[in-house]
Amino acid sequence: MTGSRLSFERKYQIWGWALFIVSSLFYGAASIRAGDLLGVLGSLFFLVACIVFLVPFLFPGRPG
Repeated sequence: MTGSRLSFERKYQIWGWALFIVSSLFYGAASIRAGDLLGVLGSLFFLVACIVFLVPFLFPGRPG
């Protein structure tokens, strides 16, 4: 695969994860507004999971 193709895919993957993060924030806000503790916890876990998946994009080349 060429370098430009990889950067194209990487850019769209980052956008996808960013949209997931925004979605989790809105879901969390709606859960707080509704007073739903389980929904708040679920949105927080989902937010953390999204950030964990973004770590390789933010720190490329670092060993795990």
